[in-house]
Amino acid sequence: MTAMIDMHAHWRPAEVADALRARTREPRILRNQDGVEVLKTPRMGEAPLADAFDDVDFHLGRMDRQGVEVSVLSLLGSFCWVEALPLDESGPLCRTINDGLSAICQEHPGRFAAYAALPLTDISAAAAELERALGLPGMIGAQVPGNYFLTRKDAEAMRPLLEVTNRHRAVLFIHNGPRPGDAYPKVAGDTDNARRRNGTLDMQASLSSVMVTLSLTDYLADYPDAMVHVHNLGGNIPYEVERMDHRSLLDTPNEELPSSRFRKAKVYVDCNSFGPRAIEAAVNLYGAERIVCGTDGTELAATGRGRRSWTRISARKRASRSCTATPLRCSPASQSPRRSTEPPPNSLPARPPARCATSRARGPADARRGKSSRVRRKLPPARSMR
Repeated sequence: MTAMIDMHAHWRPAEVADALRARTREPRILRNQDGVEVLKTPRMGEAPLADAFDDVDFHLGRMDRQGVEVSVLSLLGSFCWVEALPLDESGPLCRTINDGLSAICQEHPGRFAAYAALPLTDISAAAAELERALGLPGMIGAQVPGNYFLTRKDAEAMRPLLEVTNRHRAVLFIHNGPRPGDAYPKVAGDTDNARRRNGTLDMQASLSSVMVTLSLTDYLADYPDAMVHVHNLGGNIPYEVERMDHRSLLDTPNEELPSSRFRKAKVYVDCNSFGPRAIEAAVNLYGAERIVCGTDGTELAATGRGRRSWTRISARKRASRSCTATPLRCSPASQSPRRSTEPPPNSLPARPPARCATSRARGPADARRGKSSRVRRKLPPARSMR
């Protein structure tokens, strides 16, 4: 039986507690009026230290409730400030975080893999840390901010990381977020609906720009062995591509249509936080074999139904509509993560429809799934399914 792999699961590492105590601005650990240490963040206010960092057992329990066999851990956005510190601070912190993530993978074989955190104020140092991290058990790549890929010109700075990723046949997880020094968030907290504007409108528009850079230019041509993963269905592209095609026919009729280029691009997207209609639009554009599971490490409270993952709720709605195009469900390989040096197969034998990553519905599983085998190769061996 295949295993559900969550490619988008964030982690809050307790290893940065002392660094948070030393900070003079949020996020930071301080003592509140009662003299109790709390983690204070701009978005969430104060949180007791007992709730401020992630616990492996709690995370495993959530995975079991969601039916997730393997979670690929990455630094939560509110902890990515460590990557924007001066190198003499960010370097040691990123090494500590990466060593801790690898330790989790080793202590719970078959349940976790991880993306590295990188000291982004010095890209040469970031490339060196990625090289080091990829030698650690369980590390399959790195997470980097989406603002580095808003345009091809912006993306030039990331070539050293793509070179390391390509050489190790690793994964680059591009997640919405600022480069060091970027003004962020774009919408001030005192603006009406600030969270909706930042967390949905601006985020999805930014991810759309990322996908245009990656798919409608030849930027990735030099990195055929790098796997690139963008979250949240790659922004708004599945819903805006018809408009792109329309404008292309009018403005640049001799060029290949954007929809065709998105479909050919070797970029994977996850289905985090979206429902059946959005996922279906993404399947129609990218193909089911290019969509992977992503939960964002969260659960959704549903009245009268207990706590379930949003993607599973969406999947059940989708199944009830008897849709046939569904997200891919990957199965981890039996070998160790990412370390294989053999080239990826050009194709896999055709087989019966496979269970998808986020649903009970069935989806296509044909020879086009060859490249998705690289996802399986990079992840730890799954334990026996219960």
